[in-house]
Amino acid sequence: MSEMMRKTGKYCALLCLFGLALAFLAFISPGTPLHNTVPDNTPSGSTTNSSTANGTIANSSTPTTFFLADSSRLNLIYDNLNLDSMGLSAEAFHKAIGGFLSMVLTGEVRNPGILSIIDFTLPSNQKRLFVLDMLNGTLLFNTLVAHGKNSGKLIANRFSNRYNSYMSSLGFYLTGEPFIGQHGYSLRLDGKEKGLNDNVFRRSIIMHPAGYVSEEHIRQWGYLGRSEGCPAIPEELDRPIIDSIRGGSCLFIYAPDKKYLKRSKLLS
Repeated sequence: MSEMMRKTGKYCALLCLFGLALAFLAFISPGTPLHNTVPDNTPSGSTTNSSTANGTIANSSTPTTFFLADSSRLNLIYDNLNLDSMGLSAEAFHKAIGGFLSMVLTGEVRNPGILSIIDFTLPSNQKRLFVLDMLNGTLLFNTLVAHGKNSGKLIANRFSNRYNSYMSSLGFYLTGEPFIGQHGYSLRLDGKEKGLNDNVFRRSIIMHPAGYVSEEHIRQWGYLGRSEGCPAIPEELDRPIIDSIRGGSCLFIYAPDKKYLKRSKLLS
């Protein structure tokens, strides 16, 4: 029975990917360059971004660019959304895409329309959480996110899967369902990399809002406050972000850590 359910999940994922691929191909013919679409009443060279105090819902008019493309189109996704200028490293992006596709094809990702990336190559005083709409090729959120208190001060450079380490754990996660906890509206996470981040339940690692994840804290201290290992987000963005990524989407937390890069099965 479990084998039948596993195969059924895989077939459903493949059908979903096929349908999304058809939508992509219907929108963009092979060889067609991708450009940001600008409404008629928008000055040339500008984008229609809406922002909040700590986050940006960016490039909402960008055309559909889908991940079932070849490597050149993957580069266009990265370039078309100006992710480089926002600080997201190309290495983090492409590793995220690779692991994400592997998880989608095995049927693990129930919500393949969303991919979230936390890039710890960036310091905590920069917006390093990127939430991508993979169906429409848009960037939904780019905002601040905290790391664990024992992972570093301004930059996260130490990571652990151990209980009470108070460090962040790298790798690929699946999002669960929201709940109201001691930090408010929060999101359960499921670490999918054995020995690297699969101890998150025991460690109570969740996504939650925190007052220390704010521009005000950065102005006062030069960096964000730190969590016990949770990817904490701005209080005013808890519901918009959590409701966007809940229900089995993929979250990738990246840093160029040699131990992680060597041990990760999803990156091999």
